Amino acid sequence: MTSERFQFITSQYTQLRVAVVGDFCLDRYLEIDPSKQEISIETNLPVHNVVNVRPQPGGAGTILNNLSALGVGTIYALGFAGEDGEGFELSRVLNSRSGVRLDYFLRSSERRTFTYCKPLVLTPNKSPIELNRLDSKNWTATPAEIQELLIQSLEKVAPTVHGIILLDQVDIPETGVVTRRLLEAIQRLAKQYPQLLILADSRRGLRGYPSVVFKMNAAELSASTGFSEQRNIDWVKEKAAVLAKENGRSVFVTLAGGGILGATAAGEVQHVPALPVRGDIDVVGAGDAVSANLTTALAAGATLLEALDLANAAASVVIHQLGTTGAASVDELAEIFAMNAGSQ
Repeated sequence: MTSERFQFITSQYTQLRVAVVGDFCLDRYLEIDPSKQEISIETNLPVHNVVNVRPQPGGAGTILNNLSALGVGTIYALGFAGEDGEGFELSRVLNSRSGVRLDYFLRSSERRTFTYCKPLVLTPNKSPIELNRLDSKNWTATPAEIQELLIQSLEKVAPTVHGIILLDQVDIPETGVVTRRLLEAIQRLAKQYPQLLILADSRRGLRGYPSVVFKMNAAELSASTGFSEQRNIDWVKEKAAVLAKENGRSVFVTLAGGGILGATAAGEVQHVPALPVRGDIDVVGAGDAVSANLTTALAAGATLLEALDLANAAASVVIHQLGTTGAASVDELAEIFAMNAGSQ
């Protein structure tokens, strides 16, 4: 990608309106100073002293973080949190992000805030060490009235935005934002607004999803085709192309150390290899950075290859941000392109 195209595409981001629909989580990092470790008098067990608590949006909030870091002008958060302390904390950090609108973000006493509590041992001059995580989730079905409010919000937002990113983060179906009823609403909106960019990602796979842009990893692609094992890059290209043609929408496949692949309904297939690793890495959040950058780039008029290049660069930035669920800014993307242009 030329520097002129990079500047043109990224300069459009401030004019974009994007809705993030999905499971917003609170990532609560408990920063532990190992030099302050004690032994409990009552239990005789080690005590980890927390010297700082760092809250930030996770799940769909990680996509929102990346959109905000890219300078997207308006970002609608469509999801819910509980009427609990974690919900207050999540709403506060969401509201602190540039461009974010919480007009359609629900708070309900019938839901608890999805929380990832991450104890993190910080030692000077060493990579952070994450201890066993403590999660808080919803184990019951999302109430019908909350589902209806989310659908109503989605129907209001859809005609006003350039793109919608759909993220299903929960392990148990029907307990989060992306329920069967919401997917039916997405299907209606995709037909009503055929030019609207809707990108979907689900940790449980996209089988049964309406015909929107699919973003998945290689294992999910294999599962969707009925194969339990991943195949070589040519096999991934072939299956992604078939899926894109069947859906009538593009398919994007992340390949971890193998980079990113994209296929369009028209039959174009492009593969971008992963960029070189520069020291220690943490892959948490890389996929969400890819989703955010694919959506913004395509909404701004990027070609398939340009969108893949930008998403690949964002993943490279994020995996090198240790001890946090990272995000990539336009300036950081520019540095990656300059660095790799200089090494060629």
